[in-house]
Amino acid sequence: MDSQNPSAQAPAASRNEAKNHPSRVTSRGVVHENTPHTTHFTVVGNHLAQHGELSLMAIGLATHIQSLPAGSAMDIRSLADRFPEGRDRIAGALRELETHGYLRRDKEHTAGGRVVTRTVSCNQPDRTGAGRAVRPRPEPPPRRPQPPPRHPGNQDRTEIPRRRPQNRPEGQARWTDERTPQPQTWPPGNAPHRSDQRERPRRKGLPAVPAPAYATPDLLHTAVGVLSGLRLGDPRLLISAAEAEHLAPGVVAWLERELPPEAVHQALTSGLPTEPLYRPAALLAHRLTARLPPLPPFRPPKEQPPPLYPLHNCDICDRAYRGPEPGKCAPCRTEETHGQLTT
Repeated sequence: MDSQNPSAQAPAASRNEAKNHPSRVTSRGVVHENTPHTTHFTVVGNHLAQHGELSLMAIGLATHIQSLPAGSAMDIRSLADRFPEGRDRIAGALRELETHGYLRRDKEHTAGGRVVTRTVSCNQPDRTGAGRAVRPRPEPPPRRPQPPPRHPGNQDRTEIPRRRPQNRPEGQARWTDERTPQPQTWPPGNAPHRSDQRERPRRKGLPAVPAPAYATPDLLHTAVGVLSGLRLGDPRLLISAAEAEHLAPGVVAWLERELPPEAVHQALTSGLPTEPLYRPAALLAHRLTARLPPLPPFRPPKEQPPPLYPLHNCDICDRAYRGPEPGKCAPCRTEETHGQLTT
């Protein structure tokens, strides 16, 4: 019993548990290998990391948000560009954090009167709900009193009398001026929507097209036929009747330059871009102007051939001759004239 067993294992040496050395805690489950951080670290409480109601997406998003520096973009679009999750999942995780007090969205009034939302990340759950109401608008700085305007030569100017309206309707000014137009009032419930009061942006007009020398009805009819047939070559060149009426004079200018309709069709449909055409009429107007061919060369008019008269029989020699009227042929007229001169 007192003999030693030389094959027995030696006891494990005690490990130095100083803070500067990594420690390994062995258990049946997870094994932690901890190294102290000195820079670039964020402290996250176990109440967040081991929260029983938050989803894993919300816990990870809260950890990422707390690691961001102040002033970083934290909207849904920026987070969706950073992580592979979609906007719907990120928005749901933000709502979870806001419900459990780890995120707060405060609405504040700016000096210009706008309401902006400021997102606040809390490392401790905020159960009070403070800051969710809209903060009061800051009071504008007091204005310096301005002196009344001076009117030279009319120092004793009397002010226009003001009157207080009787039975002031809702939406009307309290004090009115006789020379100031009254604002338009609407019955309750029938006021127009704000979107209806905005001026809709006007669509840009079509570019100008070449003007023909003389647009005859036949040429205009042919030009409209050329424009309506463009969609047969390319379905993207479908235009409206008003656009065809605007482009028809430009096509007439091409037809006046002795070009057949087939050549105009080929010039307008060849070399089109492959991307979608959002304004085909504007593209056609540009091509009609930029690719307008020059005028044909000047050709002097041809001499008219002599008229071809019908055949007649001569009254003297009965020979056939061509002339405007029946009578005598040229030889007989010459002999008759020569005989008269001799006598």
